This record gives sequence, structure tokens and C-alpha cells, in this order.
Amino acid sequence: MGFTKEPSGYYKTALSDLQGAWGNLREAVVDNFGFPNSDKLLFHIDEAMSWECVRNLKLMKETLLLVRNIAAQSAPREVNELVEMVTESLEEVFSAIAEGEHL
Repeated sequence: MGFTKEPSGYYKTALSDLQGAWGNLREAVVDNFGFPNSDKLLFHIDEAMSWECVRNLKLMKETLLLVRNIAAQSAPREVNELVEMVTESLEEVFSAIAEGEHL
């Protein structure tokens, strides 16, 4: 029986950055709450931050697509900018995972 290795430092940093990006996005939606579909947006952000999505980053990526589509329709510019930051952070996590596979 093998043991799971602890993620590399870069991978852990990328996950931490992703968590922070989601937190900043959620905070911006709460601060600007009341725009059309803000309730749906908040629901899907919470879903993306759930343990289920954190353990399955492909599911997080699918949820992020929903968040992006809802935000693009009605969210303030600040929220859309933070959606882009989450997208970039998630891409960095996938890059970190890919790098780890080549070590």
C-alpha cells in the first residue's frame, strides 16, 4: 500500500491563491448584492468553494463557467474582473498539477 505524497510547495501556493481569489470574488458579490442574478451568482460561488469542488477541480472549472456566464450578463465590472482572477488562479493550479506530474 502506497502513501499519498504531500503536494509540492508551488501546488500548495497555487491552491491558496485560488482560495483567496474565490474569497475576494464572493466578498465583491456580497458588497454589491442586489444586481440582477446576484443570488444565483452567490449560490454558484459557494458551490465552487465547497469541499466537493475543491476535491474535484474539473467540477470547479465547470462551476466557474456558470459563474462567468452569470456575471457577464449582469454583474458590475469589479465582479467580472474578479471572475477573471479566479479563472487565472485556477489555470495556475492546473499548471502546477501538470508540472508535478513531470517530476
